Amino acid sequence: MESSTFGHVADWNEVIKKEARGRNDADLGGVLEVRDDIVVTERGTLNKEKFYLPKSIPHGFNRHTLLFDITEEEAKDRFSDESILTQGAKIQWTRPESTTGADSEIPIPVIEEKLEVSKKETIQEATLIKEPVKETKTVEVELKHEELIIEKRPVEKRSSSSNSEEVARSKTEITIPLKKEDIIVEKKSHVKEEIVINKKPVSETKTISEQLISEKGNVINHEGEEVGEEKGGEE
Repeated sequence: MESSTFGHVADWNEVIKKEARGRNDADLGGVLEVRDDIVVTERGTLNKEKFYLPKSIPHGFNRHTLLFDITEEEAKDRFSDESILTQGAKIQWTRPESTTGADSEIPIPVIEEKLEVSKKETIQEATLIKEPVKETKTVEVELKHEELIIEKRPVEKRSSSSNSEEVARSKTEITIPLKKEDIIVEKKSHVKEEIVINKKPVSETKTISEQLISEKGNVINHEGEEVGEEKGGEE
């Protein structure tokens, strides 16, 4: 997590295109360019307005926002004229004195980080795999077939007037058809079952721990002693 603490600007090129803010979260636009002593910002789309803010104004940077210790009114009154670019280093920021002493206060922002948790949706994939499984099945099938039955019978003598059979003078073959059943094996596919897939939302609670940084202000006087907040005067 990037720190939101405002610190010294190490490289002024890093503030280009970053947001510029003033006191009371005043919108000073976005940083257009950085010159030797001037930071040029611009705000608005149709009616654009530019500010030419000296680097001498107390400021801080947290990688996202360039914060100036200046009000929006002060920026408009003193640093909206392009002629400031020609003055350069001659401009030194001083806050006007107030007769009431109210503006003599110097606000120093004390920053702390807040934990912001958001959710994003990601896609996870589940894969359904169908693969062939081989198994051997045995089926008994009853088959029928014909067999020859050989039987010899004696023949009675016939009268001489009947026609006599001639003796075969050569080899004779007689074909006798015999029927039998054969097995024909076929494989056919059919739907055995269905796999039904449903999705349902499941909620779970996760605990997130993150280290946050907050600033603590301590004032040390010239004697090296820590100075606390002033208490009201005794009556």
